[in-house]
Amino acid sequence: MEATQTRARVKYIRIAPRKVRLVVDLIRGKSVNEALGILRFTPRGASPVVAKVLKSAVANAENNHNMDVSKLFVKETFVDPGPTLKRFHPRAQGRAYSIMKRTSHITVVVAER
Repeated sequence: MEATQTRARVKYIRIAPRKVRLVVDLIRGKSVNEALGILRFTPRGASPVVAKVLKSAVANAENNHNMDVSKLFVKETFVDPGPTLKRFHPRAQGRAYSIMKRTSHITVVVAER
């Protein structure tokens, strides 16, 4: 990875990747301040988690690579599936329904314009 971009990653978040992707798609390509504003007012469970990862990426850029925070934008964001916790729920006549508790790995890459 070149020095003009920085990333932050959070792993094993207990939210399904499909739900997190809805939030992540809103901020891709936006400036950091605009993205944080969007996340603050998005009524989704994944919004605070994505905001935290974005703030971490900005802090990495500022402290580790001496980038100007006012010039940063969200270059890439993506969500990968983590391990699935498999649980079973008892049903009628001795049957069992499986419940898949999915996890996510969220990555945010910020760069200077």
